[in-house]
Amino acid sequence: MISFPGIGASVALLLTYYGRVSAQLDRTGWTVSVDSAQGTWNPASYAIDGDASTFWHTQWTPSTPNLPHNITIDMKAPRSVSALTYLPRQDGNRNGNIGTYAVDVSVDNKTWQMSVASGNWIDDSVLKKANFAAQTAQYIRLRAITEAGGRGQWTSAAEINVLPPAEPSKGIWSAPFNTPLVAAAGAVLPTTGKVLLWSAQFVDHFNGTGNTETATYDPSTKQVSSLSLSNTNHDMFCPGISLDVNGNVVVTGGNNAAKTSIYDSKLGQWTGGPDMKVQRGYQSQTTLSNGKIFTIGGSWSGNGGTLRNGEIFDGTWNKLDGCPVSPMLTQDQDVSNGVNWRRDNHGWLFGWKDGSVFQAGPSRAMNWYTTTTTTGNQSAAGDRLGDADAMNGNAVMYDAVAGQILSVGGAPNYENKTGVNYVTAATTNANIITINAPNTTVKTESVAHMAYPRAFHNSVVLPDGSVFVTGGMQYPKPFQDDLSAFAPELWNSTTRTFTTMNPMSIPRNYHSIALLLPDATVFTAGGGLCYGPADSCTNNHFDAEIFSPPYLFNATDGSAASRPKLTSVSSLSFPVGTNLTVSSDSEIKQFSLVRFASATHSVNTDQRRIPIQPVGAGQANNYTVAVPSDAGVALPGYWMLFGINGAGVPSVATTVQIRTV
Repeated sequence: MISFPGIGASVALLLTYYGRVSAQLDRTGWTVSVDSAQGTWNPASYAIDGDASTFWHTQWTPSTPNLPHNITIDMKAPRSVSALTYLPRQDGNRNGNIGTYAVDVSVDNKTWQMSVASGNWIDDSVLKKANFAAQTAQYIRLRAITEAGGRGQWTSAAEINVLPPAEPSKGIWSAPFNTPLVAAAGAVLPTTGKVLLWSAQFVDHFNGTGNTETATYDPSTKQVSSLSLSNTNHDMFCPGISLDVNGNVVVTGGNNAAKTSIYDSKLGQWTGGPDMKVQRGYQSQTTLSNGKIFTIGGSWSGNGGTLRNGEIFDGTWNKLDGCPVSPMLTQDQDVSNGVNWRRDNHGWLFGWKDGSVFQAGPSRAMNWYTTTTTTGNQSAAGDRLGDADAMNGNAVMYDAVAGQILSVGGAPNYENKTGVNYVTAATTNANIITINAPNTTVKTESVAHMAYPRAFHNSVVLPDGSVFVTGGMQYPKPFQDDLSAFAPELWNSTTRTFTTMNPMSIPRNYHSIALLLPDATVFTAGGGLCYGPADSCTNNHFDAEIFSPPYLFNATDGSAASRPKLTSVSSLSFPVGTNLTVSSDSEIKQFSLVRFASATHSVNTDQRRIPIQPVGAGQANNYTVAVPSDAGVALPGYWMLFGINGAGVPSVATTVQIRTV
């Protein structure tokens, strides 16, 4: 166990469990002051006494002061701090659990920097964390603005702790910021760099049909705006998602199981598309080398009992009955809603050469689908050796030139249920899958495993070829946060090993997303969004966080790294096989193309990375960048072009479009 001076063993265990925090300041001699306390029964000092069985509680008899309440910690000397943890009372009673909160800091207890972190904590007994940018402070104040369960005007806390700045070598998390909905799905818009987010007909639960609540996050302004979508009559909860050749977001099925809606990323408008031939929810879909879109599976929603074979979209939908879903079914033992309702969910699909589709999972059996004939075709691709069915796991194409895919985590069955005897524990498994020509047996290789078992997690390929794995839980339990993995892991594609990163503030499990942004950081949000009514959804996360990977910091002192800048690109829209001339303000060692992405339910079929070794163009900092000539490798659509210097630091991306012609 990690040693934490000045706190009891019971609290140390709670703090370190499952990667929640990694370091803590010595609290010896610290004092606290509060606006209210229940006498000697629940004094303020209990919030920093190192004993999880005691707790501070605001006055509740003979009178009850109104919210908001606050507790201020005097650390007795200025210190560098970057996070606060809050442990709710642990006696089984939830009265006083903090809901909406804010954290303030001060050097002198007079001049305060307000709301360095703010947000909403859910109503349970799990340790909470609020990250913020590193500050020098002697005083730190936690303001309880609401009581999480709305039970009364009181506040309580078993333990409040302050954390030093995180090690930049393990990445830095932003403070959480609020979103107006639970972001169960999202896509990065190529034309603006904004992140399009959506939930369901409601912002906090999903038992409706007919419209979708949406929002956009703008990384340049750090602002979130919301709007209500009703013009397509489509509840896009649990859909398939693809970014097409023109950067439009094509969303299919879900609660309205046959619908298609298309978001024009240039105009910022939704329009209705043609209905699919097969009703679907929990399906996956992917853009192909010819610009068409393929989808398969999705028995969660729609016409129960039928097999959801493949179909293809090229302005209209056409069934491909020669692309059967049956070969890719998992062996999930939950048959409560029909034999196949879990078994064809969330396929790991990759558009590949000659209009083919490679299905890497989550079934152990992998398959090829041919889409260029009238009815399509299927052939076996072999088993994912060293792995079992891995529902709610991830697969990421980190090197499209080499046809290499990393698969991580997942569980044999979709959901952990009480009173059943089948295996649902998530795994730590990691495998490399290498594909080449379509319709051939693929190579699989088991590699060093993750530190934490994960299901419902998200994985994001970074410009340098590493894969960032974040969130997830030890047992797949929809709408819950039990046994969450707070510490993400970074997979190195050269050493083929994982390194544990600094922990995030908020658990991200079922209905969470993670997406690479053009500035080479990672956006993560959501989690929760249960079947209503809204007050039954006790683990909703109306917030987002940004992760800055270690490559953005200097290894010597942790300061922000100097980033190269791409000053010009000879063409921003071009066909495959083009040689680009790229100029930069400093030396570039490698370029990479990373496709703009979308995500929902742990599935992101849009992302992939193309590494490119540049060729000098005859003068300093001018390079020839050769785009692969195969559209199955360089899928048509919008990509982020990064330049990476000798220290491994990526530029901010230049957006480019690879066309079909």
